[in-house]
Amino acid sequence: MLGCVRIATVRQMAQVITGEGSDGRSYVRRAMVELDALGLAETNGKDGKHQIWNLTPAGQKALADGNELPARPKAGTGAKGVRAGFGPHAVAVTDTILAYIDTVLGGRREYLTDWQVEVNHAIKETGLSFNADAVLAVPTKTSEVRLFELDNGTMSRAHLAKEVWDYERYAGHRVWEGARGTIGGTYPFWQRRRYTRSKTFPRLHVVLAGKAEHLLDNRLQALTAAVQGITIAVWANTLPRLQRGEPWYEIGVDDPHRRRSRYPEPVGR
Repeated sequence: MLGCVRIATVRQMAQVITGEGSDGRSYVRRAMVELDALGLAETNGKDGKHQIWNLTPAGQKALADGNELPARPKAGTGAKGVRAGFGPHAVAVTDTILAYIDTVLGGRREYLTDWQVEVNHAIKETGLSFNADAVLAVPTKTSEVRLFELDNGTMSRAHLAKEVWDYERYAGHRVWEGARGTIGGTYPFWQRRRYTRSKTFPRLHVVLAGKAEHLLDNRLQALTAAVQGITIAVWANTLPRLQRGEPWYEIGVDDPHRRRSRYPEPVGR
């Protein structure tokens, strides 16, 4: 689990590995003390009163050596983020992943290994670079992944809206391709260089957390207004609603034709 989500509390780990209705926190706590003694896991901060755990580099190597997960050579342990004060945000991302598994994926824990966190999306030519908080590699009929962005109540509304629009800017960038001497053509950057098995740009799921529910509802309404007219598929929800299995709000619809007209075409040879 720590190899996938990087950061988790004992409560979250017990939620995954113990049966429904049982409390396995004591068992997990003892196991983490043992892993700590072996130098495979460590704690670098707290979320309230709860310690936040992550693998050490040795723990990551042991996991990789055991071929338990697909190779993830650039993945960090998460320790720096916790020490820098981003522990609560990362814990909320883990809560989002667990809630999505429980309420959308039918509680099937095997889907846990299909997640990655802090996945960079960058276009060198334009300088655009951002990290998706989580990416789920469980294909739909049209896309190979689902993207997740979480706001733990720490961003301004304007900043949150900008982060959502960054996904459209990423989706709108096109590259010119064609052999020398031919007319060639332009193609979506994401479809040629990143999500090559997808027919449509992956849906973005925005999850709001970190505040009282009525305040989260206010932020959801503000975000809906701020991204009006966006040309990628965007679904939004609050973390409490997601944990209760309540439906998502569709606040953006994929429209590749309108998106293409919005962004300039690259110049060919």
